[in-house]
Amino acid sequence: MRFALLGPLEVSRDGDPVDLGSAKQRLLLAALLSRPSETVPTAVLAEALWGEDPPASAAANLRTYVRGLRSALGGGGPWDGMPRTPGGYLLRVEPGGRDVDLFDQAAARGHRALTLGDPARACEELAEALGLWRGTVLEGLPLPDALARWASRLEERRCHAEEDYAEALLAEDRFPEAVRGMRSLVERHPLRQRAWGRLMLGLYRGGDVAGALEAYRQVREVLVQETGLDPGPELTRLHEDMLRQRPLPAPATPAPLPAVPRQLPLVTADFVGRDASLAVLDSALDREAGHPETAVIIAVSGMAGVGKTALVLHWAHRVAPRFPDGQLHVNLRGYDEEGALPAADALQGLIEALGVPQSRIPPGAEDRTGLFRSLLASRRVLVVLDNARDSAHVRPLLPGAGDSVVVVTSRERLHGLVTTEGARSLTLDVLTERESIGLLVRRLGARVEAEPAAAAEIVATTGRLPLALAVVAARVADHPSFPLHTFAAELRPAGALLDALEDGDARRVLSWSYLALTEGAARLFRLLALHPGPDLPLDAAAALAGAPERSVRPLLRELARLHLLTEHAPGRYLFHDLLRTYAAELVRSVEPFAERSAARERLYDHSLHRAHAAAVLVQPQWLAVTPVPPLPSNSGGHARDADTALAWFAAEHRVLLRTVAQAAEYGFETYCWQLAWALTAYLAPHGLWQDQLTVQETALAAATRAGDQAGQAMACRLLARANSRLGNLDAAEDQLRRALELYACLGDTTGQAQTLHNYVEVCYMDGRLAEALGHGKEALRLHRLSGNQDGEARTLNAIGWLHAAEGDYEQAIENCTQALDRQRSAGDRNGQAATLDSLGFAYHHLARYDRAVASYDEAVTLFRASADRYHEAETLVRLGEAFAATGDTGRAEDVWRRAAAIFDALRDPEADAVRERLARLREA
Repeated sequence: MRFALLGPLEVSRDGDPVDLGSAKQRLLLAALLSRPSETVPTAVLAEALWGEDPPASAAANLRTYVRGLRSALGGGGPWDGMPRTPGGYLLRVEPGGRDVDLFDQAAARGHRALTLGDPARACEELAEALGLWRGTVLEGLPLPDALARWASRLEERRCHAEEDYAEALLAEDRFPEAVRGMRSLVERHPLRQRAWGRLMLGLYRGGDVAGALEAYRQVREVLVQETGLDPGPELTRLHEDMLRQRPLPAPATPAPLPAVPRQLPLVTADFVGRDASLAVLDSALDREAGHPETAVIIAVSGMAGVGKTALVLHWAHRVAPRFPDGQLHVNLRGYDEEGALPAADALQGLIEALGVPQSRIPPGAEDRTGLFRSLLASRRVLVVLDNARDSAHVRPLLPGAGDSVVVVTSRERLHGLVTTEGARSLTLDVLTERESIGLLVRRLGARVEAEPAAAAEIVATTGRLPLALAVVAARVADHPSFPLHTFAAELRPAGALLDALEDGDARRVLSWSYLALTEGAARLFRLLALHPGPDLPLDAAAALAGAPERSVRPLLRELARLHLLTEHAPGRYLFHDLLRTYAAELVRSVEPFAERSAARERLYDHSLHRAHAAAVLVQPQWLAVTPVPPLPSNSGGHARDADTALAWFAAEHRVLLRTVAQAAEYGFETYCWQLAWALTAYLAPHGLWQDQLTVQETALAAATRAGDQAGQAMACRLLARANSRLGNLDAAEDQLRRALELYACLGDTTGQAQTLHNYVEVCYMDGRLAEALGHGKEALRLHRLSGNQDGEARTLNAIGWLHAAEGDYEQAIENCTQALDRQRSAGDRNGQAATLDSLGFAYHHLARYDRAVASYDEAVTLFRASADRYHEAETLVRLGEAFAATGDTGRAEDVWRRAAAIFDALRDPEADAVRERLARLREA
């Protein structure tokens, strides 16, 4: 796609013209092209279309014009080149896609050739630049003020190029051409004294002395009339020289070319991937092609070893031809153990590279900054400032006006450059899996293809960090006869990766970032290694530190700013594996055992009390365990209602799974089994039975080691539930028997009743209905004995279900109706849902389908409200059976599809059985 703005607005696709439609669509395109590949706010677009008084329907009309323009540019089909972005719209333009960009580039080359004394080359470049103009900018369009100002800046650049072209023509003795060009220019812009001067010189050197003197008379008359001023000293002196026949300024002659700096370091040939990051760098460069008065600054940040320098140097070599005045590079050593390179020293090297003798370089940093900016003002140079410490380190090295581009790399995010200097920010992450494999292939060739599994393991173990991959690949390359899986096995033990990277000096590289931290942030960095992962929020970090959240928040920001942590989601932080290993080494070597143990206890205490409070909100009818008393450092901050509690569990449950295991590993057995109980409030309703099996096995082992009978009984009961749902009925029954024995020893009738209730389910699943009913009646007796009304109601429902399974549907309805009345009074939503499901089953088998559907519908609603996805799906299956029995196959198919989707989301094999029902339904 090519966009022509230097004249009437025209667009071509593959050489064919594009019909742009109405004037409004053309104005919309012009506004987007004035800021290519950049979000243009909707307010700016509205002003471009309607000025300062847009109609009330402006937003809707703008959307209409956007659709029309997209259709035109996309040839009538879908086109993603003009996406909606936050706050506005963006038009993607390829490098060199606008004639404006081509003009600016050619004009800059011509100006440079002229200043270097090469007028022949200048003529070629400037003729090419000016040949792109077909009239005035956006000719024929009614331009609003903002676009008119942008067009006038383009016209000003055109005038400069025309004057440069005339000067080059004069140097080549092509006087008539210079005179024609300048006559045309002064007719359009009669106050341009430089153009009048070039016109006078062209006439005079071409032999028309009278014409030259007449031109001076004309310009003087125009200036006096329009401004009240006489011509400036340059024109006046030129006029006097002509009158007195003094020697005129000599035309430009070739001069020795100054050394053009080419300082970019060598790059390796095995650079791979990073296409998205390279595109960001390209777009930042091309976006500014229409604004050469402003230097471009790009801030590239990322953790140590992520490949910032490799990316920037690869890109810099690729775009070097676009910087005819050279490329500068300086390593600022921002995190070097010997200290950062002072700005004054960096400036001296940069200024010398631009051809200034050392004797002419001022001593002070501020004066050097001024000289450096003056030198770059008329040049197009690429400046790479590598390894900066922070924004303040870089500021003295930034150009002012001009057409140069600066790329800064740092482990710091350089927010200061972004907010104050308008830098473009690019945060570099680790390589993708595909890019990582590509890097290994580049270095190791066919060995990677021969052992893909071992290569994938190496990629996973190194965390896709380029530094780690490069060091491991070098070690593999040194041993060509060793199989790849040997090296993969070397990296498996904890801490092995950091040891393997000793050849790459990884510890020293990481230490530079660590040593740059404040004392508080360094301590937090160490303590975070004690967290089980995979990520953590602010409150968990505060618990580890034993400090208020308000004082820990800035420390987390400091760690994230230096890329020692990544804020991968709002308020959630994670380590790269290599940094976690490094932090773990530090915490073992710096923090005493007692402090490590105390930090872990604070974390487990925090996790337990938050999880316990959330479990009580999610399952208010459950008889809660009594948690250990909170530590004095516990800040509270629990969930306020069931919805926030569920959201908290959803965010934290992967962390809690690891916390249960870690608490057991480090001897905090009570925290372990009580946290496992709380976690069940989320795992069971979501059908995460394998996770429940794992945490309860851990909890049982921990409680057994501690000799805690209450913990053992609880873990056995919940472990049995997981095993029964996973089909391990024998194991479930053994665990229930053990739980009953433990509760009997404890004299805990409520625990016995809960266990017998679970026993009902196991016996029912095993087809032992009479035994199940016996356990149910005993559970009911014990619940009544202990006064547990919620347990009594749930057991009544279980007994009703058993009667329904035996075919005694009227008795089932009687039992379940009693249960439902109690549950409605108590507000037990989840219990009501289960009982309504049982009633639906009984009504269905009595052919009272309307009551069955109503019961199932209400059960589904209640299960969904309590986020019990597993039982929601089970009830949807039975609801579909009720619909199918009445011949309503459409609704049956709909609810079965919903059930299959839930089972799929839970990764439950029951999804396949539901799909078989759907297949049979369609066949029938």
